[in-house]
Amino acid sequence: MSESNKGAHRNQSEPSSWERDLLNQMVMATVTENRRSRRWGIFFKLLTFGYLFLILGVFLWGDKLQVAKTDAEEHTALVEVKGLISSETKASADNIVTGLRTAFEDEKTKGVILRMNTPGGSPVQSRYINREITRLKEKYPKIPVYAVVADVCASGGYYIAVAADRIYADEGSLVGSIGVLINGFGFVDGMRELGIERRLLTAGENKGILDPFSPLNETDKGYIQQMLDQLHEQFIATVKEGRGDRLKAAEYPELFSGLFWNGEEAREMGLIDEFGSSSYVAREVIGAEEIVDFTPKEDVWERLARNIGAGAAEVLTTIGGLGGGFSIQ
Repeated sequence: MSESNKGAHRNQSEPSSWERDLLNQMVMATVTENRRSRRWGIFFKLLTFGYLFLILGVFLWGDKLQVAKTDAEEHTALVEVKGLISSETKASADNIVTGLRTAFEDEKTKGVILRMNTPGGSPVQSRYINREITRLKEKYPKIPVYAVVADVCASGGYYIAVAADRIYADEGSLVGSIGVLINGFGFVDGMRELGIERRLLTAGENKGILDPFSPLNETDKGYIQQMLDQLHEQFIATVKEGRGDRLKAAEYPELFSGLFWNGEEAREMGLIDEFGSSSYVAREVIGAEEIVDFTPKEDVWERLARNIGAGAAEVLTTIGGLGGGFSIQ
């Protein structure tokens, strides 16, 4: 191949200067765009992580914040009973009792307020708290205890409240529901319609009592009703012991029927003593306007473990037909 042909071949295969410039510009633009994309990606990742850490901080430290203790010589201690009373909730006996003990042991506590806002729950947990209040009152006779009802103080909540020296509520509060229940569902007819056979094997003739997939016979029903009546009598006895002569049971025979009433009716029946909020009781009754919250707070890990555990347990009990339970509601 001649030299002229070689030069022509190189000219055809090699890009011209303007083509090289265009290619360089395209490469540089791509590199610049990639750098810009990486910067924005890093920015949004940092922003996302910052947001997640902020949420985590709220969960970790938000619930732990309590009313700051002041330099006042005396204060009113507050313990909140809120939500369902159960061993798995914030209103468990462990939490409430811990808060009460800490409140009574504080040298600056002049009086204790139980702020009630609960529809009820476990009779066992409620009884634990009631008994601990009675014990602490005997141990610290100079520290009065007052229950203050917010929206609702029913069933197990009222079981707790009657241990207080006096009960305050709002005129619109709901109070009462002195009764016991156990609930569930029966799927016998539905299974029969679908052609599903229940195969239940037990060791012990009564082990399958209240199985929702088996018929409820009169013997089982009578046994459960007897147990409910016994729990109800225990509840009534505790209410009478706590309220004493203030309770107008003779005038209101429906008092222990499981009904509930507003604050005005509850005062007429002797279920509560007076109207008032927590701040009113602290200021006007106890005489220590500064309120310090002694309610124990759970951290995010405890809450997560509790919610996962409770959710898994609920699914398993539903699948296994183990649902239901006694409840003062």
